[in-house]
Amino acid sequence: LAQGIGLVALVLVLFMGGLRPTIVVAVALPFSVLFATLGMYCFGLSANLMSLGGLAIAIGMLVDGAIVTVENIDRHLRGAPLDEPRITTCARACGEVARPVGFAVAIVILVFLPLFTLTGVEGKTFRPLAYAIALAMGGALVYALIVAPAWAYFLMRAPGRKTSGAGADGTTRESLVVRILQAPYRPTVAFFVRHRWLAAVGSVALLAVGVIVFPRLGTEFTPELNEGTIVVKLKMAPSISIDTSRQMTQVIERRILAVPEVTRVVTRIGRGEIGAHADPINAAELYLIMRPPSEWRVPYDEEQMVERLREAIGEPPGVIVNYTQPIEMSVDELLEGVQAELAVKLFGEDLDVLLDKANEIAAVLGGIEGARDVQVDQVTGSPQLLIRIDRGAAARYNLNVGDIQRVIQAGIGGANAGLIFEGIRRFEILVRYPESYRATVDNIRETIIRSPDGALVPLDEVASIEEIVGPRQITRERSQRFIAIQCNVVGRDIGSFVTEAEQAISANVKLPPGYLTVWGGSYKLQQEANKRFAVVIPVTLLLILLMIYAALDSLRNTALIMLNIPLALVGGVVALWISGENLSVPATVGFIALFGIALGNGLVLITCANQLLAEGMDANTASIESACRRLRPVLMTAITTALGLLPLLLATGTGSEVQKPLAIVVTGGLVSSTILTLLVVPGLYKWFADTPSQ
Repeated sequence: LAQGIGLVALVLVLFMGGLRPTIVVAVALPFSVLFATLGMYCFGLSANLMSLGGLAIAIGMLVDGAIVTVENIDRHLRGAPLDEPRITTCARACGEVARPVGFAVAIVILVFLPLFTLTGVEGKTFRPLAYAIALAMGGALVYALIVAPAWAYFLMRAPGRKTSGAGADGTTRESLVVRILQAPYRPTVAFFVRHRWLAAVGSVALLAVGVIVFPRLGTEFTPELNEGTIVVKLKMAPSISIDTSRQMTQVIERRILAVPEVTRVVTRIGRGEIGAHADPINAAELYLIMRPPSEWRVPYDEEQMVERLREAIGEPPGVIVNYTQPIEMSVDELLEGVQAELAVKLFGEDLDVLLDKANEIAAVLGGIEGARDVQVDQVTGSPQLLIRIDRGAAARYNLNVGDIQRVIQAGIGGANAGLIFEGIRRFEILVRYPESYRATVDNIRETIIRSPDGALVPLDEVASIEEIVGPRQITRERSQRFIAIQCNVVGRDIGSFVTEAEQAISANVKLPPGYLTVWGGSYKLQQEANKRFAVVIPVTLLLILLMIYAALDSLRNTALIMLNIPLALVGGVVALWISGENLSVPATVGFIALFGIALGNGLVLITCANQLLAEGMDANTASIESACRRLRPVLMTAITTALGLLPLLLATGTGSEVQKPLAIVVTGGLVSSTILTLLVVPGLYKWFADTPSQ
């Protein structure tokens, strides 16, 4: 956050050409951040990774409104008559841009509406980010329209005014940086205005590039978060003893400690019933304490680290190994009850058929590129003692089924015989047979049942006792039985993996009637978020269209500004493809932010062109002049936003994986949207102006 503020302040100094206007604009940063902090306190939001990330993302955008306001005041002060009061000059300059600035910042806030509609895990994850950005931009709007004009009146002066009749015609002397940029820019924009068909062809070509590149992007819910800790999950035979489980775990611990990057291993066998998910003693979790990532053989590459662990551990007999992270493991368990990022749920009635088909699906998944740690839920393998009561034999001894079951329950399982009180504490008394009378099957066969007439009857006289291997668990969802097949995906995106896996399962696994597969895990979250975005984003764009029309009162001008959206998104799509990132929910948030930036710049530029057109300029001259006048605020908006995101692009700490796709999309989109605003919009303006005859 501090790095972003410093970079933005540096750009302000260079472009504003003076310390006073720079101070007026720069104060927007602490004002807006403190405004957002106060709002977060009122709404009960915490300062977490996503809310602070939202403030970091918004840093560059917070000064946009103030830049336009202060730049216009500075331009008017430089060209105002000597006898005009400074307060009148400031008021006139603010009046020119108040409407477009207000609508532009309001549009930026509105474009984040889709994030407020997210529910479930995706809502919990991204709503704090949307709240932080919306509150910060609200503070920026208040500053740009109310506070900045007052600061400008007290701090800014009018240097270099030579004559009393200079007027605010844009011919006044600009800062050195702006003059250097305008020297090549004015003839370039004039060329596109005279040859506007080139602007149209360029727009179509740019759009075609986006259409070609977009299908090549992978898809996922969110990039994997590097938590800094690796967890190795072990699943052993359900019938294993605690001693054998400990021995197997120690063998694997020694193999892990042979990896140089691992310093310690903390193991937990089983999991108590107090937490969210209980685990039996055949399940173990090994928490790896690692050296700092900078000291790894491949620094900061957790994927390579996991591959080295796979090589070190190998495939222990009778043990299923899975690799995850603490937070990721908890989230996966809460979502689907599995401990991997992807799950296939196979629904059906017969448990044996489910198990057979689940093993077939697991074999198919294991053959797909990128599949790792493929596992089928352990639903069988639990040793059980099956006692079938012979009703006829029981009747001969004048016994009923209830009498026999009560003896079995009390003698083997235990029965509550009362309470013991110690002060205010109380303890239940549980009584059952001693260990020697229930330790083996033969002991249980000899369990004595007293009949009503006083006869002592062994249990095996009235029941058959059989040792079987039964189901360990039976899982249901919406009253339907299912088995989950889980796996992790390495080296490719989840979207393409699921598409290929669905085709492979359909071709190689024949499911009986009534049996079906449903994909869960992070893929399910991604699909739910996409479905909601597909409804909310068009509604948001419609609201934005109405706001732009209300600001300009022109359908033609509104259509030109809305054309910015698809062309501005091309830069983000290409940037994602070049960087190798996938299309995820954070990337979608970046595209949403681009909507506001591109539309805001276009609105300010076209408003200026309309004002010049109303003053009597012809459309071509108005296009060129408005583009040159708005060159500084448009470039400052783009550069400050990009530099504000630069720390997120270069970050390597925890959480940077989630924020980086967003920063990449916005930075790439700023390139295409800035070119579009400065060259294409002026070039096409005459076709969309309300008075093209001029």
